[in-house]
Amino acid sequence: MTKPTYKYEQHPHAEKRKKAGPVTTHAKVAPIGSPSDAEAPAASLNERIGLGITRRVGTMWAAYAFFALTLVSLPAAIASQSAIIIVAWIAQTFLQLVLLPIIIVGQNIQAAASDRRAIATYDDAGAILEEAKEIQAHLNDQDKVLSHLIDRLETLESKITSELKALKK
Repeated sequence: MTKPTYKYEQHPHAEKRKKAGPVTTHAKVAPIGSPSDAEAPAASLNERIGLGITRRVGTMWAAYAFFALTLVSLPAAIASQSAIIIVAWIAQTFLQLVLLPIIIVGQNIQAAASDRRAIATYDDAGAILEEAKEIQAHLNDQDKVLSHLIDRLETLESKITSELKALKK
């Protein structure tokens, strides 16, 4: 009868995962030294400028300011009494200027929700890893008990075999 011989070794990715933390939406372009900067490359100047503009334009206050800006040209568009100019004002001025920051606000909300899901998944994976370690420890204990039982069975088998041989003589 063979004894259990399994030896548990933790996967190397588990320690890397612990050190890196969860990946979130803004990790790549986070400012240097920020918590999400764990293994992300430093943001280039262009990335920092783009992120700064996006953060400022992607607010409801920017939407309100752009709305006020579009009102400057509204009287001229109406005074022209041209359907093409009024439609062009709506499409090119109002919709583009006002909807742009509102869309960015929505995307930021979705990104934040995605980040929360990523962190929850990361935490779940950590919990599952710890549960797997507990299961592995439990299996290790069972292997010890099984080895002990196998030893006892082998001892009993040898005693029975020797007693049977003695009876046959």
